[in-house]
Amino acid sequence: MNEHSDPQGQPDRSDRADRVEGALRAHRDRRHPIEDHGSPGSAATYTDQLQVGTIAAAADQPYMVKNRQREDYAEITGGAHGRRRRKLKSPVKLTGKTLKYSMKRTIAEFARDGCTDLAAGLTYYTVLSIFPALIALVSLLSLVGQANFLEDTLSELVEPSTMDTLQPVLDAVTSAQGAGLGLALGILTALWTASNYVNAFSRSMNRIYEVEEGRSILKLRPLFYLITAVLIVLVAVSAVLLVVSGGLAEAVGNTVGLGSTAVTIFNWAKYPVLLLVVVLCIALLYYATPNLSQPGVRWISGGALLAIVVMILATLGVAFYVSNFSNYSATYGTLAGVIIFLIWIYIMNLVLLLGAEFDSELERGRQLQSGIEAERTIMLPPREMKTAEKKSKKYEALVAQGQALRVTRGETSDPEASWRR
Repeated sequence: MNEHSDPQGQPDRSDRADRVEGALRAHRDRRHPIEDHGSPGSAATYTDQLQVGTIAAAADQPYMVKNRQREDYAEITGGAHGRRRRKLKSPVKLTGKTLKYSMKRTIAEFARDGCTDLAAGLTYYTVLSIFPALIALVSLLSLVGQANFLEDTLSELVEPSTMDTLQPVLDAVTSAQGAGLGLALGILTALWTASNYVNAFSRSMNRIYEVEEGRSILKLRPLFYLITAVLIVLVAVSAVLLVVSGGLAEAVGNTVGLGSTAVTIFNWAKYPVLLLVVVLCIALLYYATPNLSQPGVRWISGGALLAIVVMILATLGVAFYVSNFSNYSATYGTLAGVIIFLIWIYIMNLVLLLGAEFDSELERGRQLQSGIEAERTIMLPPREMKTAEKKSKKYEALVAQGQALRVTRGETSDPEASWRR
């Protein structure tokens, strides 16, 4: 006879109510041990997971589980009697074995996180953001009467056919009358659209670090606007460094009494400055977009430098391949330039994600070498989790409704009512 049956072999209704009530109590409880209900008598190895009290629940919201692990680690190491472990202060102090493990784990996590698909999404948002970003930049320059500067710069950077496409947009923006509310709203709209790339990159970074986004939209959107504006300015600085000729440098040198020496200094200095600007752009994305407090500039510069080196090599490789082994013009005709540009953007986004993975694995290696249990979860504190907690509670409420439907065989989806039956 089944222990859950009455003497006539019918299920015991009170026993069923007890089981439902127990599940609901587990649902309300924030933390509790997880039991494997699929294997009677066995217990899971997890000790700090989420409701409803099964391994399935933990697997359903793994990032929230990892956040609980980070919270528990912070409590253990940050309390009055906590045992603090001193972390390495610089990546150069990682041992050879740790570096080898970090690089090996970078490749594994790159594939595990689906970075090829993430890069495809980022490529879409890149293309979607190009024109709004140009509009925002031109609008900002028009406020100080320098809109023609960008137009002249673009004419040096792009093909004449591409410039013919951009010219109507530039003319429409630069012909705006005054710097009134309409122009300000136009700039804000353009920044909002261009910031979608930063938003998508933030989601990718959260997947790489395995953390839920817990910051509210009221905090995220202004942050993404600021990051987008800074990136636009840095890109403009890069364009100036690439386009400004020696004639301007010589004119400035004559003004300050340096003459041709200024040209020599400019020609040697612009490339290191350009490299620094690119590092700042990448480091800004790596540092500000994920919902984790990053360890510091030293620990994110490694991924940025790796990304830059691979970007340069990849760009040279694409140029060599297109020049020697392919005939895109015969296949795509006038669209050949667009196709090559899209392929290049996709590769650049892949490299950016690779650099981010490398940063995360450097931090994991740093923690492992310091004796911190980071094999599965990188123990960096989330910046904020309020929004993620609210979403988790709403989702678990839906799960509880589904459980009520299952227990009552479809008679009710109200968890509170199901155990009273």
